[in-house]
Amino acid sequence: MNKFYANAIWEDNLAKGKGVYTLKSSGYKGEYSFSSRFGDNKKLSSPEELIGAAQASCFSMAFSHTLDQSGYKPEKIETEVEVTLLKTNNGFYISEILLKTKGKVAGIDKDKFVEVAKIAKETCPVSKALKATNIVLEAQLIQ
Repeated sequence: MNKFYANAIWEDNLAKGKGVYTLKSSGYKGEYSFSSRFGDNKKLSSPEELIGAAQASCFSMAFSHTLDQSGYKPEKIETEVEVTLLKTNNGFYISEILLKTKGKVAGIDKDKFVEVAKIAKETCPVSKALKATNIVLEAQLIQ
């Protein structure tokens, strides 16, 4: 069993405050704020952006592994993620995660590529953790 650790500190109230998160393994630190999450400040990060990075990383690894296990050698998998945060009368929620993946894989056709991508989306541990969210997949084979 592996365990992974992160830490977050928030100072002040929600609207005026600021935060710092730290990833324990690498020591990487990032900042986040109300305006980076709910406004137009794109200089800092947000929890949703971190979820997107986790989803993109996990899916790309799972897709590469699933391709390999299916007899294909992935040369490159690149995944972008778009996380949608919506405001409703009941507050904010993540309504959708859009995975846009491109892959360069020798000897595979488009249909098989998409089929394997769908399997990877369902088996990726981060996708499993985010089951309450609609995860949409777009897969493009690059030749």
